[in-house]
Amino acid sequence: MTGHRDNQFDEAPRALFDRDEAPILPISKQAGQLPSYIRDHRKRLRARFMSGGAAAMPDYELLELVLFRAIQRQDVKPLARALLDTFGDFNRVLSAPPQRLEAIKGIGPAVVQELKIIEAAAHRLARSRVIGRHVVSSWDALVDYCHTTMAHRDTEQFRVLYLDRKNAVIADEEQARGTVDHVPVYPREVVKRALELNASALILVHNHPSGDSSPSEADITMTRQVEDAARALGLELHDHLIIGKSCELSFRANGYL
Repeated sequence: MTGHRDNQFDEAPRALFDRDEAPILPISKQAGQLPSYIRDHRKRLRARFMSGGAAAMPDYELLELVLFRAIQRQDVKPLARALLDTFGDFNRVLSAPPQRLEAIKGIGPAVVQELKIIEAAAHRLARSRVIGRHVVSSWDALVDYCHTTMAHRDTEQFRVLYLDRKNAVIADEEQARGTVDHVPVYPREVVKRALELNASALILVHNHPSGDSSPSEADITMTRQVEDAARALGLELHDHLIIGKSCELSFRANGYL
């Protein structure tokens, strides 16, 4: 999501790691507390966040704010640099699997836990804007939720949104996880769960880790199988969304349904 940038933050682009920020220096353990240059640096970043919000901060500074909580007595800028160099941006850092995070020198369980708490909070906030809402009036929020939860995963995930008779979302469930280019889907299980939830319709969603949201032949075949199984039981398949890195494809809008 993007936010409005206040005029006070309109300035020329800065280098990834500004000279104004705290230098990367070894920290003495003698005093048992942070050196003043790091304390001042953290104070400045927190103040900037509180006055301007996330829109006023580049990814590396927002990531530093998260790392501050997990690493109390260390300059975290090198870790922020390593995470962004490895995963690319803030969203991909949050979405990275714990084992890949811990493969980076200096990243331990405390950092992984902090990152995963932030990720879970983002997912829950996005989900709250979807569950119980009519899909037509909240379509943009639904697509945003799918992007938040799925766009940056490095393996395929298949989930189903179940709708009631008024087309309000009553459940969002992950059905399967797969590899980088395949996820197993069982149409019978999808419609069986719809009956258990007393749902009247459903929306299929899965991601393409490659970033390309174009459907494969397997995607098209599976969608038709689910549609046939749903129709046989009086259920309607509203749509199938494929989530790419920065875009999505609707089967309904593109004539596949």
